[in-house]
Amino acid sequence: MSTTATSTLTDIIRDRHSVRKYDPTFKIAREEIEEILSEATLAPSSSNLQPWRFIVIDDQETKKELRQIAYNQEPVETSSAVIAVLGDIEMHNNIERVYRSNFEAGFMDEANMNRLIESANNTYPQAPEEVRKNIASFDAGLVSMQLMLLAKAKGYDTVPMGGFDKQKFIEKFQVSDRYMPIVLIAVGKAAAPAFKTTRIPVKDLVDFV
Repeated sequence: MSTTATSTLTDIIRDRHSVRKYDPTFKIAREEIEEILSEATLAPSSSNLQPWRFIVIDDQETKKELRQIAYNQEPVETSSAVIAVLGDIEMHNNIERVYRSNFEAGFMDEANMNRLIESANNTYPQAPEEVRKNIASFDAGLVSMQLMLLAKAKGYDTVPMGGFDKQKFIEKFQVSDRYMPIVLIAVGKAAAPAFKTTRIPVKDLVDFV
């Protein structure tokens, strides 16, 4: 990685803050949101099974309804869109599709494809639901962070919101039992500066052994 690329990524990370005041007149095109999501899904995941799904809420009336589900958090209504990140707790349904796609793209030979399909089929369907929920939550966190950094790189602001009534969300958006709501990410243009925050020094958090 070049020095320029490194400094650019560092700048994006340092400049990204959780924004809670948005310009309600600013709208992001759905095509650009799809582009951000497409790049975000390059995030790593357990066995590359990509246990995530997204619901993009950009209709103004629907955002007003969602605001009540999200305990009246203002960014839900005033941001350009809210991206709900869901975890796929039946990620084993992706096994055949994922590995066959890798084979067809020339990233692995047929023998490796068959071996990985067999291994994944022997692991994920039999795993307890709680284990699969943990995997889906962890991987959804990876894709969510990547999403927020990509949005910042394009000049947009975000805030992740874990505080919302998940059961009401499931009912409102008719989410199947296969998926669990994990986080709402508001994205748009800041109408006021974000509050900056400090971090615990790394020297207090890290042990080298």
